[in-house]
Amino acid sequence: MARATLIGFSAIAMWAMLALLTDASGKVPPFQLSAMTFAIGTAVGLLARAISRKPEKPVRIPPVVWLIGIGGLFGYHFFYFTALRNAPAVEASLIAYLWPLLIVLGSAVMPGERLRWYHVAGALMGLAGTALIVTRGGGLSFEPRYAFGYAMAAACALLWSSYSLLSRRFAEVPTSIVTWFCAATSILSLVCHLAIEETVLPASAGEWLAVLALGLLPVGAAFYAWDFGVKRGNIQVLGAASYAAPLLSTLVLIATGFAEPSWNVIAACVLITVGALLAARPKFLFGSSVAQNQAAA
Repeated sequence: MARATLIGFSAIAMWAMLALLTDASGKVPPFQLSAMTFAIGTAVGLLARAISRKPEKPVRIPPVVWLIGIGGLFGYHFFYFTALRNAPAVEASLIAYLWPLLIVLGSAVMPGERLRWYHVAGALMGLAGTALIVTRGGGLSFEPRYAFGYAMAAACALLWSSYSLLSRRFAEVPTSIVTWFCAATSILSLVCHLAIEETVLPASAGEWLAVLALGLLPVGAAFYAWDFGVKRGNIQVLGAASYAAPLLSTLVLIATGFAEPSWNVIAACVLITVGALLAARPKFLFGSSVAQNQAAA
């Protein structure tokens, strides 16, 4: 389980590069960028299949798995882009980032899982840290005229948390299935792009490289790593630790000169780190024997 949890952590680390690489990709419209990067993500899966030396056993894929996978990947991005078009980015992003908390709370109904106070406390600390990052120390202003955008952001949180939790219920389905989820998401994103956007190609080699990097890492390998992590790792710890993504993203922007350091970042770092450690308490702070004793209680 520890190895799978660490693999899940790698997805969070890759998502931390999303903001930087998206900014570096230029003025490519959101759905066009989604179509391009998920196509590359599909190629990542196909390449992994080609070089794998371990043949997969044939597994019957229930129709509901296709609905969960495509709905999770495409649905999240569709509703997120819609939210940003219909509500301020700060409030929309914070609402959308309720998904780690929903994963931690929802894990209580998963087979073999038990929700404890430190999981909830750690997730809430992560949410508080995320609020500091997203708001940059400013206030929030939830206005009724943006209700539709807020609802779309809430749909993002619900969809991604549901995708992560339900994926665990189908742990027997191999992670390679994500290849086809990425392919479907790319096609559906292309349809949305052609319907509502104008095509804008990257204007330089640097922008093309940013698109490629997006498809290889945060919109590619990250989804395979996350699938493996939530199916075989500690999903409660992964849910709480997911709040590190906006913090790591901000630190990457600071390191590359796209943002300035501040006390808000330091405070968020403390809240998110302590929250993640608290949520991970039984396995990583006190050892496996404590975890076993608590599970037996």
